[in-house]
Amino acid sequence: MTTYILRHGPTDYSRRYLVNGDPDKPIHLSEDGRQTLTKGWNSLPLHSVSTWMASEFPRARQSASLLMGVPGPGLIVDPQLNELDYGEFEGNPFLEYAAWLDVHGADELPPGGRESQSEGIHRMLTGVLAAQKHPGPRVLVAHGLLVSVLLWQRARTPGETMPLFFPEAPYVEPVAISDEELPEFIGTLMNDLGTGARRHAADSSGGRVFRNGNGSVIATVDSASPSHSQDQKDLPHA
Repeated sequence: MTTYILRHGPTDYSRRYLVNGDPDKPIHLSEDGRQTLTKGWNSLPLHSVSTWMASEFPRARQSASLLMGVPGPGLIVDPQLNELDYGEFEGNPFLEYAAWLDVHGADELPPGGRESQSEGIHRMLTGVLAAQKHPGPRVLVAHGLLVSVLLWQRARTPGETMPLFFPEAPYVEPVAISDEELPEFIGTLMNDLGTGARRHAADSSGGRVFRNGNGSVIATVDSASPSHSQDQKDLPHA
């Protein structure tokens, strides 16, 4: 069997380049976000899915419900799949959190936060691994940081150290991991987190390190809308 992990569709909030790690905020999919879900209809075995799971966030639950479409297995809501808790950066531009992270590192709690980036990633990976106890195929609707980490693992080179910032994760494009591969795949990432090795930004040249597109180095969250200016397009956001 296979586990499919994907990121929710876009929201109007995300178009403002703001982070949201609080599931109690009523942030839902935009009209564009709902239309984006058609990508999932073409890339998921919708009629054979036995388990649907989502984070507690409205945008993730809404994405899952719309993908489910017809009556089937009920949606399982798992807080382990939640987005990162950004603490006092909640609702602010992502670059404010990114600048703080670049100075303090992945293992430090942000002001007012309940988890470091490393702790948040470990929580999310634990949720993916635990999903295996449910019948497959499984679809997990989560957030950009988790999908970014999984995509990085897929593309990593031998000996490459886990970075501080990850490649951009697309909307509603699943990462498929077989049951045979999943324990080792997730275990490798958890081991990376557990080593405590210092993680650096991918670009330390002193210039702009927050890029997307072909030069993407950090987009743990949504990419910018093509309708914005070039400066705005370079800014990642939640």
